[in-house]
Amino acid sequence: MAYFQGVMLIICVNLMGVLGVSLLTGFTGIFSFGHAAYMALGAYASAIVVTRMGMPFIVGLLAAGAVAALTSVVIGYPTLRLVGDYFAIAALGFGEATRLLLDNGGDLTGGPRGFGSIPKHTTLPIALLIVVFGVILMRNILGSRFGRSFMAIREDRLAAEAMGIDTSRFRMISLAISAAYAGVAGSMFAHYLTFLQPSMFDMNKSTELASTVVFGGLGSLTGSIVACVILTTIPELFRPLYLWRMVFYGLALVSTIVLRPQGILGTYEVSIEGLKGLCRGKRAAAEVDKGGGRSCRS
Repeated sequence: MAYFQGVMLIICVNLMGVLGVSLLTGFTGIFSFGHAAYMALGAYASAIVVTRMGMPFIVGLLAAGAVAALTSVVIGYPTLRLVGDYFAIAALGFGEATRLLLDNGGDLTGGPRGFGSIPKHTTLPIALLIVVFGVILMRNILGSRFGRSFMAIREDRLAAEAMGIDTSRFRMISLAISAAYAGVAGSMFAHYLTFLQPSMFDMNKSTELASTVVFGGLGSLTGSIVACVILTTIPELFRPLYLWRMVFYGLALVSTIVLRPQGILGTYEVSIEGLKGLCRGKRAAAEVDKGGGRSCRS
């Protein structure tokens, strides 16, 4: 039971980070390999605020999101002018630079020895509550004017500008929200493991977050959630085959990219209204069958 709860907690942590990358990459069209840096900043900010300043966990969560978002604004101002692969390379460089800064942070970050004695606040009920709130908030953002502007920029930046959308401003907003989600994920991670090391937030973590979004389908929040559950669970299912478990992880990614390039769900979204409509359709079909092929009206 404890092992199952641990896997669920890791899914919740990863999902918060994946939601942020999904907004930036899937809905705004900005590919990033640097979100592990925002997770790291959120994790260390929360650990310092809670452990050394004696603040409550909720303050640590807010500090994590705020530090990550503010940092993304500072980094995004010069780098968001880059397009395509150039921004991805810049984000990758920022991620590695952040890891090295934390590695040489001395007593503030613990350096390569790590930051320990972090209070364990991330329990499964709290993690689920944060994730549910995060999903609801993200769905509302995507359904708002901001979300429609993000998707317009993804489809055609020049056309979006012609329609009066301030693309530079909205790209910055998307990056800030995305980084805040990653920062909160880092805070949850820190208060679950109760120990941090800069090596936990290397390029592999950024690649994992980005590949999960691609696996689920660019432009599908539901796809990102499903992909996160699958790709977090696969290594755990094959943990007895320690040397081979990442091979199965890679096979799942490659197979999906080859057989279904648009991802598991593509741009399809599962909504409550859609599920209700499906249930009504099934009930109507059942009533027709009971009536010998006649509709209820007849």
